[in-house]
Amino acid sequence: MTSPTPAPGLWARSRQRAYAEITEVAMGLFLANGFDNTTIDEIAQAAGISRRSFFRYFGTKEDVVLGHFVADGALLRAELEKRPTDEDAWEALQAAVTATLAAPDQAQMLAVSRMMYGTPSLRARSIEKHLRWYDDLVPEVERRLPPPTDARALAARVLVGTAITCIDLAGEAWTRDDGARPLLYYVDAALTAVRPKA
Repeated sequence: MTSPTPAPGLWARSRQRAYAEITEVAMGLFLANGFDNTTIDEIAQAAGISRRSFFRYFGTKEDVVLGHFVADGALLRAELEKRPTDEDAWEALQAAVTATLAAPDQAQMLAVSRMMYGTPSLRARSIEKHLRWYDDLVPEVERRLPPPTDARALAARVLVGTAITCIDLAGEAWTRDDGARPLLYYVDAALTAVRPKA
């Protein structure tokens, strides 16, 4: 029997609350005034913190919008690890992506997506953060690939990179269509285009 994970301490909980509050304030300003038109000083003032305090929580203004991307890689890995051990690597990856994106707040996500795909600095930062998913996903995908072992690492990276590209292009199409259909429709269409379902 494993012992329960200890709850975060007071300092960690306080930091999490502050992070969430600053993010909420900043996102409100971004969505109201535009990302490029909102300064860090304005965020700090609206959140009741100093500019220096802002940088204790975020490395850049872009990180306020995209900070969750890194955590999403860990969520994807967790879903991938739940898949049957004998499941095909691509099918397992596709199922993990679908489970991770199953119940987003579509209206909020669409507003953020419009901002992200319409702001070059956010777009570039989102690609950079997606690249961190390789560390989360490649080992589990590689484990599912059959021998020979020579090119398994490369094959695993190709599969993960393909899935990341599918997610990105699906999000772009969903945003361009103004959320005409659920995001998962676009994600499933992109992933299935790579390997049609039987």
